[in-house]
Formats: sequence, structure tokens, C-alpha cells
Amino acid sequence: MRYSRVYIASIGYELAPNVIASAALEDRLAPVCEALRVPPGQIALLTGVRERRFWDPGVSMAGGAAKAGAKALAAAGIEPGDVGMLIYGAVCRDNLEPATACAVADTLGVRGGAIVHDVSNACLGVMNAIFQVSNAIELGQIRAGLVVACESARQIVDLTLERMRDQCSMEMFRTSMATMTGGSGAIGVVLTDGSIGRDGHRVVGGVVRSAPEHHALSRWGPDTGIPASGPLIMETDAVGTLEHGVALGTQTYRDFLPEIGWHASGPQRVICHQVGAAHRIAVLKALGIPVERDFSTFEYLGNIGTVSIPITAAIAEERGFLEPGQRVAFLGIGSGLNCLMLGIEW
Repeated sequence: MRYSRVYIASIGYELAPNVIASAALEDRLAPVCEALRVPPGQIALLTGVRERRFWDPGVSMAGGAAKAGAKALAAAGIEPGDVGMLIYGAVCRDNLEPATACAVADTLGVRGGAIVHDVSNACLGVMNAIFQVSNAIELGQIRAGLVVACESARQIVDLTLERMRDQCSMEMFRTSMATMTGGSGAIGVVLTDGSIGRDGHRVVGGVVRSAPEHHALSRWGPDTGIPASGPLIMETDAVGTLEHGVALGTQTYRDFLPEIGWHASGPQRVICHQVGAAHRIAVLKALGIPVERDFSTFEYLGNIGTVSIPITAAIAEERGFLEPGQRVAFLGIGSGLNCLMLGIEW
């Protein structure tokens, strides 16, 4: 898919206030680590995540997303009445229904003819939402859209720690390691057709590929207490997810470059989904991308799911890593498996 009039006008974000070191999580697992003879420092050593952030207890996902969305609208010079589509794309939601997007829209004052709904697709939800808003802009259906999301890892990490203490086994430790990397944050991304608001970064196009035969590699559920008697769990086959995720990413990237006309030169900068050190090294090596072209945040923010790519891009721009005129690739992948890559002229 190619776009001729889609721009990322702004990215707003909120970081959760409570910094949680990996060592602090291991302190809570001391009896487990002792029983399994796991030496200290393994979470940081195995994942590269030294710390992550948690929201205060009781914070609503709509509230965090609305704060980030308000920042994005202000930075883009866009009024709520200009928003023709508002999509909430996070894994974490306040309710099964109504859509969390409705609460965000109400807080921000998005009304009338705006299309308002949620999108759920594991860690790819925000990328899918950007794709949907971009398509609507390209078709001339809307002039501007807002993508929002808020992720929270506190609850699932706390519950996983309890399960690891109750079911002390190396298998439980292995399948829970990915959960220990989880962090929290919120984003708002404003996209326009370039006719309103401030100048933005042109979205050149993108490619989507899927491998649903690997949907069982990761599981987080049940969703929002349904069934009410079911436990909330998150389990990940990290080795299988990495192996098949890299394969899907390689196939997607191979198709992505010629689709958007970057086959000869490739991107000058890349922003990947932030999983951990092993994932980063494996993906960049498989795609043939030098590590100095990539910007990472997982070391201090952890894996913040759907919001990781926009938050990482915003921080990369703040620190001068992303500069005007650069070819920037957003490389998104989510459990399922699904992959979506977007090319942007920064």
C-alpha cells in the first residue's frame, strides 16, 4: 500500500510514574530463585530490561490515553472537532464494552460525525489503528484522525509473580520471563491529510503480513474478567515466538522495501517493537540493518506493548536521533503472529 497525502502530525505520550527495577521483581521471587538455583540478575541478563514503569493502582486506561491524546492534539494544532476518527488500540481496556475509545473521545470533546472504536490485535493494535486512519485519510473520508492507547503491566506482573511462587518450577519461570519485561505508558498519534494543523512526517506506505498458524505461542487472558471465574494469565513461548517472529519479519521486510520504493537504499533509521535484547539483535541481524540505525527504549521502559513504537519514536526525535528528511521505518509485530511495517519520510 502506498499513500500520497498522509502525515503523522504529532506524537504525544505519558510515562507511568513508578520506576520498578528488575532487581526489585527478583526480590519478590527470592524463594523461587533459591529453590530453582537461579542466580541474581537473571531478568536483566536474559532480557536486557533493567527497569520498567507502572501506573499508580486504580489508574484508568481511558484517563492515561486521554492525557496523551490531548498532548498530541495540542502539538499538532488540531481541535477535537477536526478529528474524524478516533481509535483506541491498546491490549489493556477499561471494559469489554463500551469501547474505551468512547471514554477517551468524551474526555477530549470528540463528537458528532467522528468514527470512534477500539482495535485489538496484541502488540500490533496501535500500528493497525494508524493503518486504518491512514487509509481513511487517503480515501478522502476524513482530514484528521487520532490514535490513542494506554498499557498497564502492574496487574499482570503482580499476578504472574503470585503464580510463580505458588507453582515453583523451571517451566513456569521460563514461560513467565516475557511477562516480567512488561511496562506501562500511553500515547496519542495525530494523522492528517496535510491540509490542517502543523506540518508533519509523510507516511509513504507500508506492508502487512500474517502467520496465524503461530497464534498459540503467546496467551494473555481471559479478557477483563470473562469468564468471571477464570484466572488472568500471560504465558509466552519466548523461543518459538522469536524464531517464527523473525521469520515473518524477514518476509515482511523483504516485501516492504520495494513496495514503498526503498529497495535500493533502505531506511536510514528504524523503530522496532521493544521486546528485549535478544529480540533486537535477532531482528536487526536477520533484516541486515546495522544496530546504529536503531533506537531502543526497552532497557528502561520494558516492553510496553502497543505503545512502544510511538513512544520510542517520540523519544528518539527528542534526542535528535530522528531528523527531518530521514527515511524511517516503523517495524511492528504482534502475537498471532502479525507484522506491519510503515515507511515515513521524517
